[in-house]
Amino acid sequence: MTASISRTLQIPQTLLAWYDVHARNLPWRNPPGMPIPGDDNWPYRVWLSEVMLQQTTVAAVKPYFAKFLDTWPSVFDLASAPEEAVMAAWAGLGYYSRARNLVKCARHVAQRGGFPRTEAELRELPGLGPYTAAAIASIAFGERAVVVDANVERVVARLFAIEQALPAARKPIRAQADLITPDMRAGDFAQAMMDLGSQVCTAKAPQCLLCPVGDLCDGRKAGEPERLPVKPAKKAKPERRGTAYWIERVDAKGRGEVWLVTRPQTGMLGAMRALPDDGWSAQTDGAGQPMMDLSGRAADHDGHEKLGAVRHTFTHAHLTLAVERIAQGTQPEGEGEWWPIDQIEEAGLPTLFAKAARLALARR
Repeated sequence: MTASISRTLQIPQTLLAWYDVHARNLPWRNPPGMPIPGDDNWPYRVWLSEVMLQQTTVAAVKPYFAKFLDTWPSVFDLASAPEEAVMAAWAGLGYYSRARNLVKCARHVAQRGGFPRTEAELRELPGLGPYTAAAIASIAFGERAVVVDANVERVVARLFAIEQALPAARKPIRAQADLITPDMRAGDFAQAMMDLGSQVCTAKAPQCLLCPVGDLCDGRKAGEPERLPVKPAKKAKPERRGTAYWIERVDAKGRGEVWLVTRPQTGMLGAMRALPDDGWSAQTDGAGQPMMDLSGRAADHDGHEKLGAVRHTFTHAHLTLAVERIAQGTQPEGEGEWWPIDQIEEAGLPTLFAKAARLALARR
């Protein structure tokens, strides 16, 4: 249904009054109702937090956000950082294409001398989609922009009882979000909607009695707010199998080292340090032998010791990754590096390969 004019005004007014009292205290936020900071680093903080928060919880993001600001205090510092250092600092946060795009975007912003101020210009930056551009425009620069993330999507679907199933529902959801987005304090309003969705209007067991706009909610009046937004049937994720290889040696000083490779720029876990593997992907199982020359050992698996397996879930597939140790003394050919085993945590391995490394170390 289309909101009446009075309701269109009442929702943002009520929600902003609630936000002024109940806003979450987050390290990347300006207190509600306060003037937007005028320093150049404010857009950087907003942008960095929004990229990190995509498909990631606030609790998981907080330590990474602090680490990035400490290491690279400005977008210009980040732009001059080696990509491998940024990827290593991102390790464990997941969705690694975000880190690659972070570097590209930082370099683009630095080249132009700072962040653009409008939603349209922000959309032109590498890696910025509609949501992120709108969030930065409204929160960092005070521009009226319609910000719709998963939390806002849920709140709006319930407020207006939008019965279409996702993803078709996104068009009417955005239209209704546009109707209730105020001209003033658009950034605070966007964050109020996010807080409402994450704290009150939750996916399961929404706390309707605590909702500041509960009396204005069509979903609540219908008696089934939890049913909205209507989601399409889930498709079963395929099961994939692969193998990772722990190749170890002792250096001249008697320290243990493990062979690490850098994954291709494109594809899963792109540009991340990792253990060598057999070429698995979300589309196919691995080949069952290393994707490298191990001086004849790979073909017949001489010297391989099976250590067990780890399991990991990606967006598009489940993966069972076997871990094999290859006999000491093997010198892989191709690009890679020997990494001190006692400093493996500093290699910035993505979660999957960190699991595999922990398994290998436990079996030493």
